[in-house]
Amino acid sequence: MRRGRIFFYLALIVLLGMIAVFVIYQRYLSPSAQPQPQVAAPTQVVDVVNVLVVSQSIPRGTVVSRDAISMVPIQRELFIQGMFTNLNEVEGRLAKFDLDPGIPLTSNMLVESAVDLSGAGSIAALSIPRGMVAVAIPLNRLSNSYPLKSGDHVNVIVTLKFIDLDTDFQTILPNQLATVIAPGAQIEGGDTYLTARVGDGGFYGTATMGKTEVIAGLGQSVYVVPSEAQRPRLVSQNLLQDAVVLNVDHYSSVLSGKDEEEEQETQQPPQPQETQPPPPPAPDFLSLIVSPQDAVTLNYLISSGAQITLVLRSADDNSRVQTESVTLQYLLSQYNIPVPVKLPYGTQPRVDTINVPNIQSQPEQQPAP
Repeated sequence: MRRGRIFFYLALIVLLGMIAVFVIYQRYLSPSAQPQPQVAAPTQVVDVVNVLVVSQSIPRGTVVSRDAISMVPIQRELFIQGMFTNLNEVEGRLAKFDLDPGIPLTSNMLVESAVDLSGAGSIAALSIPRGMVAVAIPLNRLSNSYPLKSGDHVNVIVTLKFIDLDTDFQTILPNQLATVIAPGAQIEGGDTYLTARVGDGGFYGTATMGKTEVIAGLGQSVYVVPSEAQRPRLVSQNLLQDAVVLNVDHYSSVLSGKDEEEEQETQQPPQPQETQPPPPPAPDFLSLIVSPQDAVTLNYLISSGAQITLVLRSADDNSRVQTESVTLQYLLSQYNIPVPVKLPYGTQPRVDTINVPNIQSQPEQQPAP
């Protein structure tokens, strides 16, 4: 009995030893359990090409030098026709327009000489969208010109004065009457010339054409002539909305070919700090980006002497508002302005014109030394 139990324990120990040997072999001694050496993935070779890039600001017309450009590698897939890869291809050429740092140089950014630069057009033309034009408008104080800058959005208000004309003479009414002296000679066709005297007045002079009126209560007819020339009738309307300002300048800078900042630097020599340089001239014209049809309309209005006023819009407002033309009748009805009745009394002194004081900025008083 005891001998059988011993054999059982020995068999169990042998079985456990065989299991341990099998596990150790599978985990540590088997060839598949040995760590395999990692094979490095092949490095992908990127095909690059060196192109010229602007590293410093290059103003329009400036000669391109080696200090203002640098070489930057880019993938060959990003290389486009017109880029430069050799410094000798761009050195000594002129910038067609202002070049900012960080942009790749291309052939359409450079010209060979100043003659080619003069034919390249102005920088302002680059700001005009395709299908639009720029039209110049003369400015005055009512045009709200001083706060306007390039890139502002404005509305254009036009004010017209209408008068009555004689359709045949195309002259302002009323006509003038002349005294007929005698009929002239009869010509072929039955027409007869009339001889008329035109003078300074009197019996054989001219008179203003009037109209016949009957005095109420008397039944007497009188011939009434106007006491003054015809008064024009005003009307104002919003002509254009959201037009873009291309440039605000004065005529002297256009003749010199310099912008306002360059002219201020070159026009005045260095002065002592005690004396202040004269202020720059006020702008006298403005360029608006409009459609070709609107440009023709503005040209007609300027030629006809219409009053043009520019009003500044908000920077983030591109809305369109339907407005009504403003006349005297519109003011009376829309704003409930009554026409004053004729009273048997009035104020003293008599007021014929409304005087608005001219407010001018007073110079600052310097402290006494």
